[in-house]
Amino acid sequence: MHPPPGASVVNHGVGEDVVRGFRDAAAEFFVMPAEKKLPYCSNDQSKPFRLATSTPYDRGETRYWLDYLKLQCHPVSDELVKHWPTEPTSFRPRLAEFSEAVHELAQTLLRLIAEGLGLGTGFFAGDLSGGETQMNVNYYPSCPDPSLTLGLLPHCDRHLLTVLSQGDVPGLQARHNGRWLLVRPVPGAFIINFGHQMEIITNGALASVEHRAITNSAVTRMSVATLIMPKMECRIGPAPEMVDEATNPAKFKEFVFSEFMEAY
Repeated sequence: MHPPPGASVVNHGVGEDVVRGFRDAAAEFFVMPAEKKLPYCSNDQSKPFRLATSTPYDRGETRYWLDYLKLQCHPVSDELVKHWPTEPTSFRPRLAEFSEAVHELAQTLLRLIAEGLGLGTGFFAGDLSGGETQMNVNYYPSCPDPSLTLGLLPHCDRHLLTVLSQGDVPGLQARHNGRWLLVRPVPGAFIINFGHQMEIITNGALASVEHRAITNSAVTRMSVATLIMPKMECRIGPAPEMVDEATNPAKFKEFVFSEFMEAY
């Protein structure tokens, strides 16, 4: 089953002040002078907090119109927080608050998804969702000629579940029935995307949605994606409850999550 592209969740329990607080702090970080951001610039994907430009998926000469932060955001600990910027001064406390709230929302969603599939509410608890939670903060400045480039290339998320705050500026598109559809912002909503791991575990019942970001010439756009993932040593495969050898045989072979991350 292919879910509606960019399904929105409202009445989710994450306060607007929490969302706005971190979005404002992140936007303030991006507009700081270059010399203050330079210590965080890196293409080393092992770093728990880094600033880079273009796209982490780029493998050729094509460049995309964005700057981005890529960071580990949960579980929040003193060891993790020390890698986060000290400027603006609101960044650390606002990120910690936002991360805790979105993580709780994600766990609630996973319980509801499991219950709806007949898997039991605790199915995704533990190793399936217990990996280090990552966050991508994508910052798309206004582009002089949006016809020349995308903000982010078409892709599917490789994790389990993505909780996205896309803000008030449209730019997210999802592929549905072969067409790119604009996912219009809903005030106060989060966009929920299923990742490849969800598609595999549900044996294709909940498919990962291909999406991309387009640019615009008028205003800056920023999105905040929180990525829930399994532990690296977790074994991933179709849940037995989602497989019927006669009518719905397994579509995927079992693997270790770390192997998927190395190959993808």
